Amino acid sequence: MTEIHSTFQPPSSDGKPFVPEWQAPPATKEVHDFAKLTTIDLSLLDSSDPSVVADLVATTKQAIKEDGFLYLVNYGVTIEQLHRQFAIAQYLHQNISEEDKERLLWDPATGLFAGYKPGFGWKREKGAVDGIEHFNFYHEQFSDVNNIPTCIHPFRDEIIAFCVFLTQSVNRRLLRLLSKVLELDDDFLWNKVQSQKGPVGEGYFRHALFHPLQEDTKKLGGGLRMNGHHDYGTTTLLFSVPISCLQIYGNDEKWRYVGYNPGSLVVNLGETLEIISGGHFKATRHRVYQPPSDQAHEQRLSLVLFNAAEGSLRVSPAMESPLLQREGCINEQGVYNGFKTIMDNGMPVPTMREWREIQIATLPEPNLKKEMNILEVNGKVMYQRDLFGIPVVIPV
Repeated sequence: MTEIHSTFQPPSSDGKPFVPEWQAPPATKEVHDFAKLTTIDLSLLDSSDPSVVADLVATTKQAIKEDGFLYLVNYGVTIEQLHRQFAIAQYLHQNISEEDKERLLWDPATGLFAGYKPGFGWKREKGAVDGIEHFNFYHEQFSDVNNIPTCIHPFRDEIIAFCVFLTQSVNRRLLRLLSKVLELDDDFLWNKVQSQKGPVGEGYFRHALFHPLQEDTKKLGGGLRMNGHHDYGTTTLLFSVPISCLQIYGNDEKWRYVGYNPGSLVVNLGETLEIISGGHFKATRHRVYQPPSDQAHEQRLSLVLFNAAEGSLRVSPAMESPLLQREGCINEQGVYNGFKTIMDNGMPVPTMREWREIQIATLPEPNLKKEMNILEVNGKVMYQRDLFGIPVVIPV
């Protein structure tokens, strides 16, 4: 078994331009019904005590059946190393030139979010102001220095090293834990499902900046900044930040903020793992909403790694899993159920590349209900997207 390094060793910052430290804004002092996420200590996976590992697997199994979200701690990155990455992301957004914004402008119609997202909607063409800027690093951005903003050329090695550690160590160990939940070989999900091309595989790393919500934008979307959705990949690693905007949709059909847990990763499982697990793993609905009122004036800087499956895969439940053989599949689970219907009808399911690219290319704008297929399900207002004949239903 290949050795996995469990601690991050970043490149030196000596001789590079000065980067101001990132000053974390204060967490909200308001009282909210925050989502109750299970905390997973990833270092316990390396315990020599089988009972410790067994308890970790059991805790993880229960948590991902309930809501598909976790806090991940002790994964190998110190708070100082993490804040350096936030400082670099802050530096990018403060120093990217107008020329680079134009030169590296994204085009989601291609099925990729690669490059720079300006603060006016989720298409290349200018739409309503939403105050959300990104720079998205795919394999192609890392393979050529000219594909990233000039201002961060000196820090490219640090960003790449960080992404390599997150994919090759953190995500690989997380997938090992999830393979254990399915009672499969430790590296089943890593070897059979996960894309491993370059620093981010076929996924991408995002430096996101949410500017304070303007009143005109708030009126359009009612405080909604990103539509409710599932992530389409394997796992998403989001670093916890003080500004409370991320909300998840609970089993009781209520949206709740995810609270600040300094230094931790907020992990959610994507549709790929829901399908592979036969519905045992839950791809959870989540959205980005306006923060509590005492944070309304603050910017929200965010770092996210979206991990993806190998693009050529046509995924189906891993029936070699003793868990699936023993307990069967959970047929009411959302996207898995749609894939199952297609498979039961003898039709080929889309490849993972087709599945993620159509979701990106057809993403509706959060503030334009006319782009959504709105319907009512059990008294709840939902919107539905039909992708390759598979219905994806999300609460508005």
